[in-house]
Parts: sequence; C-alpha cells; structure tokens
Amino acid sequence: MAWTRVAARADFGDRAMMSVRCPDQRVALYAMPDGVFATSDACPHMGASLSMGCLVQGYVECPMHHALFDVRTGASDGSVTDRGVRTFPVKIEGGDIYVDLPAEEPVS
Repeated sequence: MAWTRVAARADFGDRAMMSVRCPDQRVALYAMPDGVFATSDACPHMGASLSMGCLVQGYVECPMHHALFDVRTGASDGSVTDRGVRTFPVKIEGGDIYVDLPAEEPVS
C-alpha cells in the first residue's frame, strides 16, 4: 500500500463528504467530528457512488438502494447487503489528506 495525497482538508468546504479520483480508483472521503475517513466510492451492492448519498451519524447511505455502511469500519448494517465497503487508512499532514491505497485490486 502507498500513501497518496488525495485532497486538502479545505477542499471539503461546508460538505461532509466528497469523491476523489485516485490513479486506479474512486475514493469517498468523509469529514467527521473525530477525523477524516475514506472508503471505496462504489457501493458493494450495485456500484452506485456512495459520495452521492447521505452521511448520517457515521453511516453513508447509498443513493441507489439505501444500504448503510459505517464509514469508520466499512461494515454494512445488513438491511440491503451483507457486503461491507472497503475502507482505507487516512492521515492528515499540514492540511493535506493522504490515503493509504492498495497497489493492486483497482476499484472502479
């Protein structure tokens, strides 16, 4: 895995989440009171963009079928799918957001 700069903390503006395009995948970023978290931007159920959904109490809701995923752990609430969403470690340095991305297994 490799740390990749994906955005600046200021890029969130007044939004709670956003999508960033990394070399081989889309990543959803979530600004929470306890930090910034990252998941694949693709819902594991049908591939919808999670960053187009809603963020409520630490869960992102898929805009397609309303599946809920914990943005900290990736776990599904099980209502629509049992498959969790992939999460990535995040660090912030000097206002820049870095995500530890895999070198293989691209997610589109």
